[in-house]
Amino acid sequence: MNDSIDCNPRADFQIYLFPVVYCLVLVLGFLGNMGALYVFIFKTPCSSSNVYIINLALADTIFLCTLPFRIHYHLKGNDWVFGALACHIIGTLFFTNIYISIAFLTCICIDRYIATVHPHAYLRLRNTRCTQGVSLAVWTVAGVAMLAFILAGPLDSAPTPGHHSHRSCFENFSQREWETRMTAYNACALVFGSLVPLSVIMVCYPLVARRIARIRTGTSRRALRIIHSILAITAICFLPYAVVHLLHLLMRRQVIQNCGFADAIYKARRLTMALVSLNSCLDPVLYYFTTSHCKWGFFRRLRLKRPRRVYTISS
Repeated sequence: MNDSIDCNPRADFQIYLFPVVYCLVLVLGFLGNMGALYVFIFKTPCSSSNVYIINLALADTIFLCTLPFRIHYHLKGNDWVFGALACHIIGTLFFTNIYISIAFLTCICIDRYIATVHPHAYLRLRNTRCTQGVSLAVWTVAGVAMLAFILAGPLDSAPTPGHHSHRSCFENFSQREWETRMTAYNACALVFGSLVPLSVIMVCYPLVARRIARIRTGTSRRALRIIHSILAITAICFLPYAVVHLLHLLMRRQVIQNCGFADAIYKARRLTMALVSLNSCLDPVLYYFTTSHCKWGFFRRLRLKRPRRVYTISS
């Protein structure tokens, strides 16, 4: 959730950056996630880890459904025309599904960690009821948080910097909002939505890598590829977003008051929001490494059959 302070920072490049990035993410992400849902639901045997993959693909798909509204908003010069309620719902879905994606990436990382480092315990825990329960808990917590946020009422936004007649949506919140609701919401999102899960991923990675260095099997190598994919997605998409989110919170609470820093944080916030959206089209790389059932054989079936050549012997 992104805003400005009295220094009135600006990031005019965002009206070009967001539509381009969001259109790219929408096309690639929709193809990748819909393909993953088809493969993991209909073409892959049900397993505990696949339950997390399906839920991650579903969260990404919901996130992608919000992008057409965000694209229209930015193409209109950050002017929201769909009404306050639609802004509240779309904005809440947009940001909440970022944290749902982080949660399920963390679940996959923990699943691979247990399977690799504690294989005997994993045999007892790998039933789908356990992963279904964890997945339900993630969606329940996210749903309750979203509902509480929406029922709390509309948010008061200041005019868009440089465009005072435009209607802001889920950005440029007034100082009064930051003194009441927004500080608590952002602090909770930062700690429980970013800091805790990202710390778990960073801890699991070296432990799994060290274990796999001693056991060289196909399963362990695939687990390492999965962990590498999660680490890459975390480093590219979520880590910069979390760091700038912290700085943004400090700026809004006026811990950081230097106008030069405020302007840099405002611009960095826009860049990291574009980066975090890439998660939805990078996750299919993770899906590819998760199971052999969706490797090249799946894509070969999409190729047109080549007509056979018929040779005749002239007399």
